[in-house]
Amino acid sequence: MKKVFFSISFYFIVFVIVGQLPNINLKDVNGNTVNLSKFSNDGKPIIVNFWATWCKPCKLELNTIADEYDDWVEETGVKLIAVSIDDSRSSTRVEPYINAHEWEYLVLLDPNGDLKRAMNVNNVPHTFLLNGAGKIIWNHNNYSPGDENELYEELVKLTE
Repeated sequence: MKKVFFSISFYFIVFVIVGQLPNINLKDVNGNTVNLSKFSNDGKPIIVNFWATWCKPCKLELNTIADEYDDWVEETGVKLIAVSIDDSRSSTRVEPYINAHEWEYLVLLDPNGDLKRAMNVNNVPHTFLLNGAGKIIWNHNNYSPGDENELYEELVKLTE
């Protein structure tokens, strides 16, 4: 238990002080392992969005962004990582959901909540915007229609 607490505390301290993604491995929906601390977008912005299949505001936010995502990518080069916090019981719903909505995001699974805890995410949706150097420069909790416009404005500021 002490080891787990120390590990989580370390990741939280690194996240808060450095403002970058922690060194945690997650799987994508195809079972491939991705280490978040090594994820790069060639100097372009990254959006990390925590969501769940049981969360209506989460799905509304990511589906709304999906409508604009191609334009955002073309204009800013951004990549979006959608991190599902569904547990092992509900994680089987993730892949069918993203396929049905044709999301072009990288979708990662965090069934044990390791990344969620390391980034101090208490509820979803929770969205982080990282600059080209991988430093977190903006984050937003919850979702109301129109919040994606604020995210877009912050994204554009990074590329001006």
